[in-house]
Amino acid sequence: MNALAAAAVSFVGFILAYRFYGKFISEKLFKIDPQNRCPAHKHNDGVDFVPTNRMILFGHHYTSIAGSSPIIGPAIAVIWGWLPAMLWVIFGSIFMGAVHDFGALIISARYEGKSIGEYTGEIISPGARILFLLLIFFLLTVVIALFAFIIATLFHAYPSSVVPIWFEVPLALFFGYVIYKRRGNIHFWAAVVLAAMMASIWVGTVVHKAVADAGYSMQFPDKSTYVIWIGILMGYVYIASTLPVHRLLQPRDYINSHQLFLCLGVILIGVVITAPKFNAPAINTNLPTGIPPLLPFLFITVACGAISGFHCLVASGTSSKQLDSECDARLVGYGGMLAEGFLSVMTIIACCAGLSAVQWHGAYSVWNKAPMGNFIQGSSFFISKLGISGDLAKTFMAVVIISFAATTLDTATRVQRYIVTELGSHFGLKPLKNRYLATLVAVGLALLLAFSMRSPDKLIGGGGMVLWIVFGTVNQLLAGLALLVATVYLYKRSAPLVYTLVPMAFVLTITGWAMIKQLIGFATNFSGNNVILFFIALVAFAFELGIIAHGLAVIAGEKQPSVLPSRK
Repeated sequence: MNALAAAAVSFVGFILAYRFYGKFISEKLFKIDPQNRCPAHKHNDGVDFVPTNRMILFGHHYTSIAGSSPIIGPAIAVIWGWLPAMLWVIFGSIFMGAVHDFGALIISARYEGKSIGEYTGEIISPGARILFLLLIFFLLTVVIALFAFIIATLFHAYPSSVVPIWFEVPLALFFGYVIYKRRGNIHFWAAVVLAAMMASIWVGTVVHKAVADAGYSMQFPDKSTYVIWIGILMGYVYIASTLPVHRLLQPRDYINSHQLFLCLGVILIGVVITAPKFNAPAINTNLPTGIPPLLPFLFITVACGAISGFHCLVASGTSSKQLDSECDARLVGYGGMLAEGFLSVMTIIACCAGLSAVQWHGAYSVWNKAPMGNFIQGSSFFISKLGISGDLAKTFMAVVIISFAATTLDTATRVQRYIVTELGSHFGLKPLKNRYLATLVAVGLALLLAFSMRSPDKLIGGGGMVLWIVFGTVNQLLAGLALLVATVYLYKRSAPLVYTLVPMAFVLTITGWAMIKQLIGFATNFSGNNVILFFIALVAFAFELGIIAHGLAVIAGEKQPSVLPSRK
């Protein structure tokens, strides 16, 4: 099949899904009501609860959920062939991921902007609430450590990206000031800051070349790269996640969303110009030794791009607190997931049509070999067809990916701060109500986890990528549990359950199967990193079983729909 045809089919499919299925889910199933007053207006505090323009909120939500996971996962999963990954991304996004994201967002908005862990206590039971909070706490600790490592790796591999990435911080602060303080025109200033970012990418490329030509390097020594960058990133994310959300997080995410749309646009133009064929097999029947089986591991390797539990944390953790009207939830929740799905489709095309057949077979001769590099190299091939130099194209792609990873890192830390505060309140630890101390706990534990493991080449702090093994599984378990909560919510409102029940059953079954296989694998070789991975997986699985038991007990014991909080 021609890669251009695959892109066109997926794009049209996502548009039709948003127009029809998304409308059905929002208006008929969850019955959005523009008269409902959202938490952003009820609890406007200028820090976390801030009524936000729907396009700015879409940009924040989209870049927060996208990160680099919808790139890493598909870029690894195509080792089984491009077709299984493509089908899972398209159908998973439409019927599972987008429903999951929309449900988490709208339910949180109707429960005063509470996180999914908090409102689970009201929908299911107090016991399920504490189990859910603990599961989220475990997952976010992994996410923060993982994404700090990913960014550090990309800074080392693409040092030309360092200048534009850090330039984006003052640029975002400026954009936030102009929009919120000076009431500037959003579209005009968005175009200005996007142009400034593009100029900074050119500057970064030129500076790196000049430094290299002079015989110097912009890289830290190999043995200290991860230690230094992870330390810098954790310091930055501590500050960023404690600032009011409209000062840095929102405006930077809005800038990032425009970067991504520009990125997808130029790649798509390159695909249209070249109309390439897939250089990878549709289904790979000649898998290298040591590759896990497609079933069930495809569905946890693509840990974002089809459905992701992390999304419910963003939807209920930050986005619901900024939702101006329930009418905006369809664009932000359902539309945001479809946009991420298209990013994953373009990742598959970049890795399987942007790389030559020889390059593809070399890159996918072993499991999990440089997935980000494969995407950047494949994308750069298409961008170069527009007359853009290879070095500039690679810097551009690296900046886009790092920007998204940084957004995920910031949002995860902010949400973890909420979780730490909620857990502190439950266990009577009053000092954790302080957002600075709660953030310090969130960052400190992730830093400890990052440095407690080492990569296969024994680099200190390089164990973050090892965590990807359990991230995918725990992340998908969380997605299944979020669908369970949505199912109980709809049950209590006497609404049809099939639209959340079927996705929930599929995700929990396939991910539970993968989790059991992983636990057996870790236990078989119980040493080194596997000890930590076994502990994380076992605890997460125990939490999952407990939450499922609570949810089923509610459905089995509930004779009449319970009275839920007023939506007015």
